[in-house]
Amino acid sequence: MPEKRQFRAIRGTRDILPPESSLWNWFEQTAREVFESYNFREIRLPIFEDTELFARSIGIETDVVSKEMYTFGDRDESSLTLRPEATASVCRAYIEHNMHALPGNAKLYYIGPMFRRERPQKGRYRQFYQIGAEVLGQSDSPAIDAEVLEMLIAFFNRVGLTRTTLYINSIGDKNCRPAYVELLRAELQRVKAQLGHDSQRRIETNPLRVLDSKIPEEQPIIEKLPRISGHLCDACREHFAKLKEELNLRGMKYEENWRLVRGLDYYTRTTFEVTAEGLGSQNAVCGGGRYDGLVELLGGPPTKGIGFAIGSDRSILSIQEGGNAPPPPALSVYIAWMGQKTYRAAVSIARKLRAANLTVELPPEEMKFKKSLGLADKLGARYALILGEDETASNTYTLKRLSDAAQKTLTENELLEYLESERRGTRA
Repeated sequence: MPEKRQFRAIRGTRDILPPESSLWNWFEQTAREVFESYNFREIRLPIFEDTELFARSIGIETDVVSKEMYTFGDRDESSLTLRPEATASVCRAYIEHNMHALPGNAKLYYIGPMFRRERPQKGRYRQFYQIGAEVLGQSDSPAIDAEVLEMLIAFFNRVGLTRTTLYINSIGDKNCRPAYVELLRAELQRVKAQLGHDSQRRIETNPLRVLDSKIPEEQPIIEKLPRISGHLCDACREHFAKLKEELNLRGMKYEENWRLVRGLDYYTRTTFEVTAEGLGSQNAVCGGGRYDGLVELLGGPPTKGIGFAIGSDRSILSIQEGGNAPPPPALSVYIAWMGQKTYRAAVSIARKLRAANLTVELPPEEMKFKKSLGLADKLGARYALILGEDETASNTYTLKRLSDAAQKTLTENELLEYLESERRGTRA
């Protein structure tokens, strides 16, 4: 006999159980409602892609590609990777399906799991969830950037994530950023001995990432480094100025953060991040920016792009810790049936109540009356629908409100009308 073992979820993954899963459903459905009000439409993407897609788009020297991706060989010896993020996949789909030929901009959103082999910690998992949105097209107007940010903050407000801060920056483009990067590299070489191992490595691979360091000892050094705002070309400087005008037009609060560079190679010009209170040092719940040129890098036509990804895990954790989570959906009706002659009627009324979008629990076996009502109470049912031989004989139902034990006898039509009106909030 094989040895018995208890299987557990893999480290860095977890099960999302009821009633918390209801919170997740509400969070994701709210995103759909808000995003679709801005004329975004959902795209559903594969969980895994060709490894080269991420290596080329994210950057071979980034921590994501070099350290964190889950990559495996397929039977045909090709290399596949579980998606660590979704922007590259959206761009691949945009190219593959000739979406550039569609009228206007392609405004897409996605919801689903991503995978990175990071060190698990509070709000951070190896299988984590993101909600993201992307705009792909021919315009790089700052008005697009501002509307994307407006939609993002509108969503956070809708779900009760109001203790947030929006940070923005511009990291220039291919015309001005290379010169700044070389200046930054030269300045970092002068203080290399005072930096930690990761920052020393990034001096050669990606100097901008040093600005993102959270190591306390490095902060005074970083504060003295040259700022990219003083090295933007005229076009990037004007683009950033107009973005701030657009945000002001929309009455949006924001803070400029010259160290906000984001961790992926494909970003250009606008970068942004949203942080939430109550999450400690890992407090970012959303990040994004503009990535003009990424579609072209992946073999598509010249295309402008901007997008963001919301970390669902951290966002929901912040909602819970802030006490803003809505209550889970309640059980509307528990059917307490007694006697085999009533079972057929119980099945019939359960179907009709469910068709009216009510949540109904129908016990599969007959129970004693007191035990049945006790279970209804433990399940949190609002009503017990009592169905015995007397009710069956008179074609009526006894509806008992469990909060105060008030009850009434109703015909089927009266019952359906009463519960439907209460579901809509028109009855006390």
